[in-house]
Amino acid sequence: MNIDSFEREVEAVLEALPEWITQAMDNVFVVVERRPSRAQDPSGDGLLGLYEGVSLDERGMDYFGVAPDRIVVFYEPHMELGLDGAELRAEIRTTVLHELGHHLGMTDERLHELGWA
Repeated sequence: MNIDSFEREVEAVLEALPEWITQAMDNVFVVVERRPSRAQDPSGDGLLGLYEGVSLDERGMDYFGVAPDRIVVFYEPHMELGLDGAELRAEIRTTVLHELGHHLGMTDERLHELGWA
């Protein structure tokens, strides 16, 4: 899968989100990058996605004038998994949902319960 197709898969996941998620999302955008920087993945473990921002449950009265949160989905680490088409699409979906879960303020335990981890 080339990077353009990968971006379309990420977009398809976002377009298929349930309404309760899209209504809850606030001040966040999703991007695809080739690979994480050393600062984003210091151990070099092949990070698939990353949430950068202030989760909804941590925002207080002083949350204003803040740059949007970012969800980054990394292309090359996904490709390095060596998954076939359906498995790769499922992994992309899981990554997007996992990072959205962080934006929504979900714990890792809750993400596992939902199958988003």
